[in-house]
Amino acid sequence: MGKGYAEGPAAEAAEEERERRARGDDAPRRTARRLAVFGSTRDEPQKHFLGYADEIDADALFASGQAWGIHTSPVQV
Repeated sequence: MGKGYAEGPAAEAAEEERERRARGDDAPRRTARRLAVFGSTRDEPQKHFLGYADEIDADALFASGQAWGIHTSPVQV
């Protein structure tokens, strides 16, 4: 059985970073990030991805009652 901390995207990113440095490429890697909007809806009460902040109006979703518990978080794309 694997160890949770040694699996998944974080482990893959760390391995890529080690390989990049082993090649001598010490320049920091730039990753694209966007502001994601998460919240709950009537159809899906568990908090989930609603869209990107530059594509949806989170305030309007909340004001209309279509979504609640809204928060934003930067995500790598």
